[in-house]
Amino acid sequence: MPSEYRVYTTKFDKEIRAGEIDSVLGPLSPNEQAALDEARRVLAMRLLPWKTDLEITASETAIRIRSTLGDAGRADAVVSILIDHSGSMRGQKILYTAAAIEVVHRFLESLGIAHEVLGFTTSQWRGGRSRRRWKWRFRPPENPGRLNDLLHIVYQSPNDKGISAWHLGQMLRPDLLKENIDGEAILWAECRLRALPHRRKHLIVLSDGAPVDDSTLQANGKDYLWDHLRDVIERIQGTGEVQLAAVLIGHEARPHYPVFAQIDAASDLGGALLSLIERVLTAKAT
Repeated sequence: MPSEYRVYTTKFDKEIRAGEIDSVLGPLSPNEQAALDEARRVLAMRLLPWKTDLEITASETAIRIRSTLGDAGRADAVVSILIDHSGSMRGQKILYTAAAIEVVHRFLESLGIAHEVLGFTTSQWRGGRSRRRWKWRFRPPENPGRLNDLLHIVYQSPNDKGISAWHLGQMLRPDLLKENIDGEAILWAECRLRALPHRRKHLIVLSDGAPVDDSTLQANGKDYLWDHLRDVIERIQGTGEVQLAAVLIGHEARPHYPVFAQIDAASDLGGALLSLIERVLTAKAT
C-alpha cells in the first residue's frame, strides 16, 4: 500500500467558472435541460418560504456578529465555502445547499465580509481520461495514485460583485454531481485563501460523506482518499493560517474536522451553516 498520496496525472484536471461548465461536460440533452429547469423552479418558488425563514435567522445572526466584531474585524476576515458535488448530494441536499448559499451570500455581503463559493467533483465517472491513460500503458504501474479527472468550480470569488441565481443554479445540473476527492479540493481552496491579504481566513466544507472515487480506490486501496483527507486536515491545522470547519450532512460524514456541525436533514443545512459561520467569526473576538 502506498505511504504517500500521489496523482497519476493532472493533464485532464479543470478549474473553471460556473458559467463554463458546458465547455467541460458539454451541453445538456433535452431531458437533462428539462430536469434542470424543474430544479430551478423548485429553488425559486417551492423553497421560497424556507429561504424567507432563513433570511430572518440571518438578520438576527448579523446583529450578534456586528455587536461582537467591529468594522475592522469584519473587513479583515474572508470566508470560503467549499461544496461537495458528489453523486450522493443529488436531490434535496444540493437543492437546499443552493438555497442556503443564496441567503448566506447576502448575509456575508451585508456584513462586509469577503467570501467565495467553490464546488468540487470529477469530470467523468470511472476514472475518465486519467484511468484510460493508465490502462493504456503496456505495464500499468501498481498503486498509481489518484485516477480521475478533477473538476473544480468557482461560483463566486472574493472580487466578484455578487453571485447570480443562474450561476447558483448550475450546481443543480443533473450531469454535474459525480465523484468527490476531498483532500485535493481542500488544498485547492486553502491555496486560494492563502493568496488573499485578509488576516483571518476561514474555510468551511459542506459534505455528506466519505471521499469516494471508485477508480482511485480500486487501484490504491479503500482508505486511500480517507487517509489523504485526514493528512490534509492535520496539515492545515498545524500551520494555523487557515481555520478549517465543516457542515456534515448525515451519519456517513465522519467528523475529522476540528470544528464541525453535523445534521441529519438537508433542510437543517441553512441554519447550521449560519451558526457555524457565526461561531468561527466570533471565536477569537469573545
